[in-house]
Amino acid sequence: MSISITFLGAADTVTGSRALISTPTVKILVDCGLFQGLRELRRRNWDPFPVDPSTIDAVVLTHAHLDHCGYLPLLAKRGFDGKIFATQYTVELAQVILRDSAHLQVEDAKYAAKKGYSKHVNPAPLYDLDDAEKSFRLFDVTPFHARTEIAPHCFVTFSPSGHILGSSTVLLEIEGKRFLFTGDLGRPGHPLLVDPELPPMERCDVIVTESTYGDRIHETPPEEFANEINAAIKRGGSILIPAFAVDRTEVILMALRELITAGTIPRIPIYVDSPMALTALNFYRAAVRDNSVEIRDGVSERWASQDPFDPGSLMQASTTEESKALNDISETSIIISASGMATGGRVVHHLEHMLPDPKNTVILVGYQAVGSRGRDLADGKPEIKMHGQLIPVSAHVAQVESFSVHADSDELIAWLRQAPAPGIAFVNHGESAGQESMQKRLASELQWSAEIPAPLKEFVLPESEK
Repeated sequence: MSISITFLGAADTVTGSRALISTPTVKILVDCGLFQGLRELRRRNWDPFPVDPSTIDAVVLTHAHLDHCGYLPLLAKRGFDGKIFATQYTVELAQVILRDSAHLQVEDAKYAAKKGYSKHVNPAPLYDLDDAEKSFRLFDVTPFHARTEIAPHCFVTFSPSGHILGSSTVLLEIEGKRFLFTGDLGRPGHPLLVDPELPPMERCDVIVTESTYGDRIHETPPEEFANEINAAIKRGGSILIPAFAVDRTEVILMALRELITAGTIPRIPIYVDSPMALTALNFYRAAVRDNSVEIRDGVSERWASQDPFDPGSLMQASTTEESKALNDISETSIIISASGMATGGRVVHHLEHMLPDPKNTVILVGYQAVGSRGRDLADGKPEIKMHGQLIPVSAHVAQVESFSVHADSDELIAWLRQAPAPGIAFVNHGESAGQESMQKRLASELQWSAEIPAPLKEFVLPESEK
């Protein structure tokens, strides 16, 4: 039986993850993400889906980040009515993230219409809250380590990947063929989550690996975060940390708590300004309280009577009014706000307010995709476009990669080395330099056959492959 894999997204970029596995009788989509970053990438979200969504039997989600789940409402709107298989916290967090995505798209469309900076007469969102809610009925919670039939002769097994709560590597078995997807692989030593579970020992026909940091090693000294905060306090300004609402915010809060407790940095007000991040915080608190299988040994006992995310000065900005009021605060403070790449959300308004003042500091703590405002800041652009205006960048901008929850090049290779050599490996979800570096390392260090897939190219597995 002919079996193929086609990369409908993330084949030439680090967003828009969508991989389609097809047989004459079954179509399974692994991840269903939005394209982010460059305008030409974002425009792809508006293109017709490459296959008729109604012909897809099931979707499997590796985790809940927008570039892996953000297209689901539109897929359902355009005809998909199968099940979406994911772990418990991926389902919980994906619903939070998709509601937020729908809200932001509607609000951005309204704001563009009001200010007149869209080229469209009547700017429209990609999807709205009703579309998101309709897709939620398709979710099917699937436990870790449970070999689950998702279509005739098609099974999925999720294993913890240590990237964010709920995240997993995915083993698909279809008509006797085995496909292993790393998803976004986490790093050893996450303060809350277990290390990525080792790959299965049985040989896979296909391994699909991400390459977000395929050409880089996380070398930021851990003390650099504290140094940047102390320097910012000395300048007398405030500190803005654009952070992904899920996991990055939690990890940063834990780091701040440790630094304050140790006396490494002074206790100053810390604001979390993201309704999505505040909701996600409660899921992480629940996972710690319940000693979830994803939580590292000893964490639940350590924090049995304390909040691991509150250093004693944590304040929550839930409403729009509370968010706006942060721009009127005169004392030095830390604001953590989404989105992590400053592509949208409340952080954009804070950047607009804070960037012109040289006393202020912006600390970038995660991957910044090409074309995002975060990448422009990381690259030292003197002006950043926001809400139709160019805003001068006078604030100090620092990049601290020690908070990355993506495995770097060495960590990816170390994890993949544990797997038997597959029939073929595909390197996706990375920029060209990362993909090329990872492909070369797989070939030279592991002696694997590795390929960088072109967008929309179909790869047919050999009939003789076992």
